[in-house]
Amino acid sequence: MAGPSNSAATPSDGVACLDLVGLPRLMARSSGRPEIAIGLIDGPVRLDHPDLAAENISEVLGKLPAACADAGDAACAHGTFIAGILVARRMSVAPAICPGCSLLVRPIFSEATAIGQQMPSASAGELADAIVDVVGAGARVINLSAALQGPSPRGENSLQEALDFALHRGVVVVAAAGNQGAVGGSVITRHPWVIPVVAYDLRGRPMDLSNLGPSIGRSGLGAPGEAVTSLGATAEPLTLGGTSAATPFVTGAVALTWSEFPGASAAEVRSAVTQAAAPRRTTIVPPLLNAWTSYQTMSRARS
Repeated sequence: MAGPSNSAATPSDGVACLDLVGLPRLMARSSGRPEIAIGLIDGPVRLDHPDLAAENISEVLGKLPAACADAGDAACAHGTFIAGILVARRMSVAPAICPGCSLLVRPIFSEATAIGQQMPSASAGELADAIVDVVGAGARVINLSAALQGPSPRGENSLQEALDFALHRGVVVVAAAGNQGAVGGSVITRHPWVIPVVAYDLRGRPMDLSNLGPSIGRSGLGAPGEAVTSLGATAEPLTLGGTSAATPFVTGAVALTWSEFPGASAAEVRSAVTQAAAPRRTTIVPPLLNAWTSYQTMSRARS
């Protein structure tokens, strides 16, 4: 993840991020449905934050508690930041895409490097366990704003199986493409069911830090990854960037679209969100998310 911004956040910053990917008109229609549960695989979340609706947030039992033990910890800051983009109260400083949806919090890291230095990471085995846990808890879409630690054949096999499990259970997986500025992919971004997310700047251009590759260009989407402001774990808002900040914009769009068409299958929703942006992919750079076009695509398909 890119470093935090020192400039004060303004309401126009959040509007610019949402406008970039066509979310305001969809957000005006809906705040989401509680039966559309988002699995947040990240750091712990400050559950008592005044701009989070605690009644919509549940803990998925794992090795770590869902609530922050230390609001000053970088893992807590990151988890709360991502939660704010997804389910903060409307009119807060956060984008607050889907506050009516449920959030299932399954932390995978309790400590992180200083916030803004890099994306928090976890082993393939830890990610696999968390995916299985949130699918079992009833998640409909998973947000994965974390990096994969070093290679582990056994762990990567487990992760492949966990992603297959999500596919078979009809749970959409949205994952950060990574911030190494590399061309290639990982066991996550190469999985055909995953939607990899690349960070775009506010002028609608891919950021140099984003990983790209054939599978990312073929199945992924771009979303705001420059100077994104959301909730901090302390009293102050937090402004960050990178692919992990971009990922919940896509996750939120999936959850809102599904909330408008609760009878749709996971495959229908995933197809509408990814294919509405660009039906034919020929480059390693994915197109920008267009949430309103995704909604219109679903409306036509189900009329």
